[in-house]
Amino acid sequence: MAHGELDTAFQPDGARLEAAVRALDQARLGSGLPQPDRFVYRVEVRDAPGAVATHLTVAEQDLDQTTAWLLGRVLQS
Repeated sequence: MAHGELDTAFQPDGARLEAAVRALDQARLGSGLPQPDRFVYRVEVRDAPGAVATHLTVAEQDLDQTTAWLLGRVLQS
């Protein structure tokens, strides 16, 4: 299992990262159920350290380009 965490405040593309996070919508992200041999991503988003987290689940086949980019950035950090 891979894990990543990213504080957007210290990233040169922080505004783009935050826009991608704000665009996340569980209703648009599909069922969260993967096709065979695919990944499931569980995303936890917080506005600030200690804030209540929003939890989202997305299956690999349901990723749009922006969400895939966002997950890639977080996992590369």
